[in-house]
Amino acid sequence: MFKFLHAADIHLDSPLRGIARYEGMPVDDIRLATRRAFDNLVRLAIDERVRFVLLAGDLYDGDWKDTSTGMFFVSRMARLREAGIPVFLVAGNHDAANRMTKSLRPRLPQNVSVFSATQPETKLLPEGDVVIHGQSFSNQSVFDNLAANYPAKRPGCFNIGLLHTSVSGYEGHEPYAPCTLDDLRLKDYDYWALGHVHISQELCGYPRVVFSGNIQGRKIREAGPKGCVLVTVGDGHEILECDHVPLDVIRWGRASVDLAGADTIDQLQERVSDAIRASMGNAGDRPLVLRVELEGATSLHDRLVAENQWRDDLRALAADVGSESVWIEKIALRTCSPARSTTLSGPLDEVHQYVQSLAARPSELASVKDSVAPLLAKLPEDLKQEVNTWIELGGERFLRLVADAESLLMERLRGQGGAQ
Repeated sequence: MFKFLHAADIHLDSPLRGIARYEGMPVDDIRLATRRAFDNLVRLAIDERVRFVLLAGDLYDGDWKDTSTGMFFVSRMARLREAGIPVFLVAGNHDAANRMTKSLRPRLPQNVSVFSATQPETKLLPEGDVVIHGQSFSNQSVFDNLAANYPAKRPGCFNIGLLHTSVSGYEGHEPYAPCTLDDLRLKDYDYWALGHVHISQELCGYPRVVFSGNIQGRKIREAGPKGCVLVTVGDGHEILECDHVPLDVIRWGRASVDLAGADTIDQLQERVSDAIRASMGNAGDRPLVLRVELEGATSLHDRLVAENQWRDDLRALAADVGSESVWIEKIALRTCSPARSTTLSGPLDEVHQYVQSLAARPSELASVKDSVAPLLAKLPEDLKQEVNTWIELGGERFLRLVADAESLLMERLRGQGGAQ
């Protein structure tokens, strides 16, 4: 029986996005999060006495600002060398984009094997009972099916395929080294160690086809536990256990809060407090970065749209409930007003009728969109696309924006006695 670790998408020294700007954040810990998670990986390998470690691409995060990133990796590989643990890795798209990676390779410890980028290679462990097949990326954008050329299964051995790939059907990921599950099954390997998709998931039970996910979440889209896969193999080369082990040192999460029936700010805070506590339970003892998503039909809706103080109050609440180890990354307001009363009169009714007419005939606002076009042209491309989704006339986000405008006007009118 033996064990091995499968990890991927380390993205050493990649910044955690969108949280360092908040007061009280542990900025130094945030900057070192990927390194600390990688230290956890090395420690786990030694503690579990694994036979080898697999790294399925994107060890780095593009070009380094200096060589300290590479030197950090070399020092941790030296620890594994001292423990007698070999490491096998393939370069992914981020590694291939790194100009310093090639200059570092001659200085890697002897226990580290990097697979060729020109063709698939097969590496045999000294005991002769485990073979690993793999190929690195030759450049940042590899759109060929690398798996199709992987060699046939070697009889009498435990066969592993090490590959950085999108596998068909995963939205939100560049289609690098695309392949299908059938492509992988045809090789009849015992285990496929995949990288590139940052969510841990098992795609197939036999052969085992597994994305380990990344080891440290870096943004809200990478919420939940992040880590590696610890695989236990029996004497007959059967897989006995395949367990995801969390390694992350800072956890990202989402807290959905239903405000249906909530009529006061105190009720809002009570429900958010309960959601924060539940999220803390899922994070263990890790610092937690939360996106709070407020939902449901509530009479508070107009007030929440019109005011901002309650947002700062919720951030202070998170610091209190979480003993300064919970931070709110963003508050997403997706509430709505209960059905409008049919007895609206005066300015309130006028505003309601006017906004409803705009929502029904968005083409009338085309001139407004044209007027902001010169400003949009000056925005960075990613921000430009984000803004365009908001002003797409008749689109879902546009209609939400119109509804929020109505709520803001209603609340302002109420504050000025407009209900009368």
